[in-house]
This record gives sequence, C-alpha cells and structure tokens, in this order.
Amino acid sequence: MDFLQPRTWAQALALRAERPDALPIAGGTDVMVELNFDRRRPAALLDLGRVPELREWSQDDNRVRLGAGVTYARVIEELSGQLPGLAMAARTVGSPQIRMRGTVGGNLGAASPAGDSHPPLLAADAVVEVASAERGTREIPAADFYTGVKRNALAADELIAAVLIPTAAGPQQFCKIGTRNAMVIAVTAFAVALDPGRRSVGTGIGSAAPTPRRATAAEDFLAGELTGAGLWESRGPLPETLTREFADRVAAAADPIDDVRGSAAYRRHALSVMARRAATWAWDQYQHDRKAA
Repeated sequence: MDFLQPRTWAQALALRAERPDALPIAGGTDVMVELNFDRRRPAALLDLGRVPELREWSQDDNRVRLGAGVTYARVIEELSGQLPGLAMAARTVGSPQIRMRGTVGGNLGAASPAGDSHPPLLAADAVVEVASAERGTREIPAADFYTGVKRNALAADELIAAVLIPTAAGPQQFCKIGTRNAMVIAVTAFAVALDPGRRSVGTGIGSAAPTPRRATAAEDFLAGELTGAGLWESRGPLPETLTREFADRVAAAADPIDDVRGSAAYRRHALSVMARRAATWAWDQYQHDRKAA
C-alpha cells in the first residue's frame, strides 16, 4: 500500500488526479477502523492531514466556510455561536480523543447514514465545496451529496475542500439516540433549524434511511402553519397539535431498516419523539431570545 502525503492543496489535487485509486484520509477515525478490520485494502492512502488550507475556516456576513480538515473539537470550541446545531452534534461524536482527530470533511467523505454531522448540515442548508485539478471547484448542496449507503457525489478525481454553512439565523437543535450515552453510533438522529427572518424550518434525519435526508414535507408543513397562524409574532408556546403533526411527518420521511442497533419500528418512533422535542426546544429558545432582546 502506497502512502501519499501532500503538503499543499495543489499537491493534494494533483495526486488525486494521478491516483484515483488512493483512499483519502483526514483524521482516520473511520478509515483506520476499516483497515484494521480488513474491510478495505486500498492501493494507496492519500493523507490530507498536512494540508494547511483544509484546517482553516472563515466567515462572511452570513456564512461560514469550514475547511474539510477542521476537527469536531474546534467546531465546539470556536463555532458554537455561529453553528450551534453542528456544535451540538460534534459534542456527541466519540470520545474527546476522537473529537480531536475527526473532521466534518471526513464524515462527509465516509457518507455513512449514521454520521453525526449530516443532520445539522442538512437542516442548515449547507453546501459542500469540492475540487479537482482539471475542472476546478464546484458546489454540491448537502441534500444532493449523499447518493447511497457510504456513497457520495464526488468524482474520482475530486476532494472535499470545505463546507459552506449559513450562520444560524435562529435556534437550532440536535438529538441523537444510541444504545448507550457516549461513544456510540446513532440508532437514529435528528436536527432542526428555525429561521424566523425567512419564516422557514430546516430538518435533517440520520441513521433512518439509506442516506441522510431532509423531511421536506414536515418542513413545509410547520413553516406554513407558523406563518399562516401568525405564530412567529406570538409570545406563546408551540401548539402541541403542530408538534405532533410535524413529528408524524418527520417519521414518515424516514426509510429505516432493522439491524443490530434497533428495529425500523423503533427508529420511526424515536424520530417522532425527537422531532417533537427538538421543535419544542427550538421554539422555546426562540421565545426566550425574543423576550431577552
């Protein structure tokens, strides 16, 4: 097995073009597990850990450009205010050691349906920035990035450069259920993002379908009801009838399976409970923030 270690982004793209058989590795928290269990044996590893451009993030007026090599620990420490949903998800990833190594870009590259960063990225309407040496840069909406179980929309000569994530314009929440309280793969997960300015709702479902996905019917329903009833301007709690219907629509958007971590029926039920709770928590935070303003 060859080991390729570029020191610049240009070198990384050139090596990717020369060796499309090379497996990119960032923090190694997914790749090394597969190698150790002999589930994958690539012809080469393309180590991106020495590329400084991937470890940077920047912010404009309403968006964060998160380099693919930024770790979960840094998201928690440096971006909890701008990207609260992603920071919440990052806090549930593995152990402190894993959070110091694992990256959002690596999570995207692995494209596991159970990846913790996927639901908040979907709920925030994030965009994945990818690049190749020959064709340059292109942007792929997160909703279109996942193409199958552990498959993504990258071409053979492309690498993930960054994730473009709108800064939170309202409350965000993330929920995850596992077989224990820490260091666990999600049985199922859910994220919600409220944008009072745009009168919109975003959602993300994890570990309950072949790919991470949004619950668009649930989003449209809740946003429409909040707007039509004038609730964005109200000072009251979120009506239980709305949260239950929203939760039912979230569960209906899933396509779970039975596996060793949980049954399909349990995943649907858990999603319904998490969606109801997350929507309520986000709404309560919205009301609290309005009163404090």
